Amino acid sequence: MSHILGARLVPNEQVRIALTEIGGIGPKEATQVRYRLGISENIKVNESTKYQIDQIERIIGQDHVVHWELKRGKRADIERLIPISCYRGIRHQDGLPLRGQRTHTNARTCRKFGIVPIGAKRKNDGDLRY
Repeated sequence: MSHILGARLVPNEQVRIALTEIGGIGPKEATQVRYRLGISENIKVNESTKYQIDQIERIIGQDHVVHWELKRGKRADIERLIPISCYRGIRHQDGLPLRGQRTHTNARTCRKFGIVPIGAKRKNDGDLRY
């Protein structure tokens, strides 16, 4: 079983289909990588050589933004919004929806911070006991 950039490639799939398992690589990018390396269209992952897999990893690493880089960039954008106290930064900080969605009756999952579970009792000092 081959691994490319932290993603496990299914051995019985074609290379272009298996590459789409990597976050940030879609069908078009997978076809471009395969074409640049001159890999046959019908070759499967288990039929490819170690050299071909290393070449695929090198090309994807230098030309494409992959899964963890996308997440890092998204997190950096959020961290940039919070200190400048813009509306979106405040909503991110409070865990509320930021694109104008209704919060009176919806958005339950992002407002769970203050909810006390059923059956929890308070001690005298105000702490919750489960």
